[in-house]
Amino acid sequence: MSGFEAELVPLAVALVLSSIIGIEREVRQKIAGLRTHALVGMGSAVFMLVSKFGFDDILVPGRVVLNPGQLAGQIITGIGFLGGGIIFVRRESARGIITAASIWVVAAVGMAAGSGLYTLAIATTLGELLITLVYTPATEWLRRNQDIVGELSLTYREGTGVLRQVMAELTRSGCSVEGLSIVPSTTAAKDICVVLEVRGRTTMADLTAALAQIQGVVAARTGPPVDGSGED
Repeated sequence: MSGFEAELVPLAVALVLSSIIGIEREVRQKIAGLRTHALVGMGSAVFMLVSKFGFDDILVPGRVVLNPGQLAGQIITGIGFLGGGIIFVRRESARGIITAASIWVVAAVGMAAGSGLYTLAIATTLGELLITLVYTPATEWLRRNQDIVGELSLTYREGTGVLRQVMAELTRSGCSVEGLSIVPSTTAAKDICVVLEVRGRTTMADLTAALAQIQGVVAARTGPPVDGSGED
């Protein structure tokens, strides 16, 4: 393989494989989609190619030794910062962890392609797609088939019969109420805020989304209500 092909073929492989992973993320409307993954994969390949071929004019046999692994380690560190910026943490929940991990993997794909390890790059791409496309519905199925116990904070308008509709929705979702307590509302004076201890085979995210659609519900969230008195 000539020098021209040795540089462009790995770059093209990294671009194609990272784009395949990015398409899956784009379809799911994640924070980092097609363009981000393609850029990270291609950029990682360029770094590896530079570490392999970028110092030929100064290398002297027996005097100057090149260690491409040093640059590879710096890529991993940089991608860690990028992935950390994608993760959003709010209270006890975090979003974007899978996308951050996908960015980390696509960097590895780019590095493998840039090093000429095409079989490894392709296998890693297939593995990433297996995890995101097959494991995701599998984990959702496992969660739905396990009893969850959690707190659900519900604020609704007084006199609208919302609590009766909430109980009906919980029953329809296969959930039961283990406890109920009324807490001071942080919104309008006529609003009622209750905290429900819920048990059932569903996700709290799906449950709160369903309850939020009931007419008269002001807010539905997991955990205790947020005290807005100290907000700026």
